[in-house]
Amino acid sequence: MPRLFSYTIPSDDGAAPNPFHGQCTLAICKPSIRRVAKKDDWIAGLGSKKAWSGNLEGHLVYAMRVEEVVSMADYDRLAQNHWPERIPKPLSLDLADRLGDCIYDFSGGLPPYQRAGVHGAQNVKRDLSGENVLMSRDYYYFGSRAVALPEHLLAICHQTQGHRSDSNEDYFDDFVYWLRGLGLAAGQLYGWPDHVVDWASARRGCGCDVRAAELDDDGGC
Repeated sequence: MPRLFSYTIPSDDGAAPNPFHGQCTLAICKPSIRRVAKKDDWIAGLGSKKAWSGNLEGHLVYAMRVEEVVSMADYDRLAQNHWPERIPKPLSLDLADRLGDCIYDFSGGLPPYQRAGVHGAQNVKRDLSGENVLMSRDYYYFGSRAVALPEHLLAICHQTQGHRSDSNEDYFDDFVYWLRGLGLAAGQLYGWPDHVVDWASARRGCGCDVRAAELDDDGGC
């Protein structure tokens, strides 16, 4: 039976999840979810009471139905051959290009080389411990325009570290029914990231310094 994973996003900057180019991926951060999520599971990213744009507690930042689970090495291979836009281009003027989440290059074998991107050396161990990348074209991304959850679904929310899954079993059907009932087309961005990192002032021209300070159950963003 599919599960509903829910967690609070400490800082939604458009990298994890990465909702651009008609595909939503979770390739960095949240290793504890990436290791165990399966096809047809739902991932619900919830707003933080300390979000950059204000209190987003009780709001849905994004939701994705996992359509494919691939290893990080396979994701790198697929990105290079089919989705080059997922490989970060730190000097691009396009935010979506800068936030590419395929930041680990496995073409030279193990350990992989970390490309310049939104994460730095302090994130390598945690990122790689996730093992997999979750992929979907069946997703809804609201960003800073996060949608308020109805009262009967607030139980999936929490502001503590970590995530929920088994305790969400009773809410799975209601969550999907509510989300689909919004009448929105899947695979779309309905808002922009809540926090656009000032890469000009960040180390290595990326958002590593900002993300390094955001901690969850896995010791990081």
